[in-house]
Amino acid sequence: MSSFLLFSESDRDEEKTDDLFNERVQFAMSNPDYMVTAGDMYLLSYGAGSSYVNYSIPVDNTYEIKVANLATINGKGKTFLRLKKEVEAIVNRNYPMGGVRFVLTQPALFNVFVKGEVNAARTENAWAMTRLGEVFEKDLTDYSSRRSVTIVSKEGKKNVYDLYKCYAEGDFSQNPYLRPEDTIIVNRYDRKVSVSGAVERPGTYELLPGEQINELIKIYGNGLRSRADMSCVELSRSEDITDSANHIIYLEEKDVSANFTLLDRDSVYIRSFDELRPVIFIEGAIIVSQDSAELISSNRRAVVFEKNEDYVFFVRRNKDLFTESSDLENAYILRDNSKIPLNLQVILYDNEFVSGLSPEKYDTLIVPFKQSFITVAGAVNKPGRYPYIPDRTWEYYIGLAGGFDKTQNHGEVINIRDMNNRKVSKNGFITPESTITAVTNAPTYYFSIYAPVVTTLLSAVSTIFTIIAVTR
Repeated sequence: MSSFLLFSESDRDEEKTDDLFNERVQFAMSNPDYMVTAGDMYLLSYGAGSSYVNYSIPVDNTYEIKVANLATINGKGKTFLRLKKEVEAIVNRNYPMGGVRFVLTQPALFNVFVKGEVNAARTENAWAMTRLGEVFEKDLTDYSSRRSVTIVSKEGKKNVYDLYKCYAEGDFSQNPYLRPEDTIIVNRYDRKVSVSGAVERPGTYELLPGEQINELIKIYGNGLRSRADMSCVELSRSEDITDSANHIIYLEEKDVSANFTLLDRDSVYIRSFDELRPVIFIEGAIIVSQDSAELISSNRRAVVFEKNEDYVFFVRRNKDLFTESSDLENAYILRDNSKIPLNLQVILYDNEFVSGLSPEKYDTLIVPFKQSFITVAGAVNKPGRYPYIPDRTWEYYIGLAGGFDKTQNHGEVINIRDMNNRKVSKNGFITPESTITAVTNAPTYYFSIYAPVVTTLLSAVSTIFTIIAVTR
């Protein structure tokens, strides 16, 4: 007989809380930065003669810590490790062989206050190992500064911190531990600007007073890439909040060297020499983005090529653009209003093939679609597109379409055209993208269409003659 131990959600929550509690205790006692905090609970144990003493020590707002009946010390501003040494020294002086043990059993929890450039002022729960950044990132506005965050202590002391220096440079002095009743004031930023293009670390950054384009590129952007073109740097600027479009300012290298002044919301773009490389266009059954491999319609993409590069190496280098819908055998190049056939299938699968043809600026490589469907139209019961099956004749696809509509088709007359709209004999196998049209030629079909019209005309003529005869 199997037995099952069932746990409620509350049991699991309690287990998680216990695990978190134990992790905090271990972390606090092993971390040299843990500060004694009002609300902490400690346990002091030692041997006194023939008896063993277990003594719980809570820490209140006075920070006066009573070490049994031996001494009282002040724990304010001290780390746990320093307090531990002092307590153990006091006990050892009185009971040299007491085997003293002093541990943290419960770290304190406390509140801090957050206000300023946030959506709403709030309180946050914290403990002595909570850093500023852990509570700062919540509920910010678009104008919140990470470079100027003020902490006002319970005693009224103010310090300003720059979280960017912590995140980007690893300066953890700018991301301090919080203390009970700290007030965090999120200030409003002064300037945010962006840099993109040929820099190592593009992005949007908050500048400090005095920092301009040189700092943006060298410090925040982490410097230029190897092929950056500094002869014409593009600055996009909105000079008025009512402007519907930004103004473009072109900066020369000397302007950058002079540390051109930046304004809030400026955007700097640094061109790369790689952008000026010649391109050809690939159009048709290709993939533009690897995020979506599904082909819905014809795509077009500009692709750079190397000087004197053979088309063979160009195609192989860009083979990921092609899919099962690409008609590789019938691709061609459009150049100066002329077509140059280029069999991509041979290029991709014949290692010895060399085309002797090099890309030229603004060539367009057309890759037609070749999808495995057959279109059946005309006088059939279920016209539509049907999956292509190799080595099938027209009868197979007419059958998929429900057969001929006998009221419209007489004698199984059909027209077959391939993907290039060339007429094909009925005797061969059907190729992909062919169209089979069942011809509408049944006399009874046309009679059913035109008989009502003829009858109506005859009735009208008869009525006219009757009227004429009566009037005479």
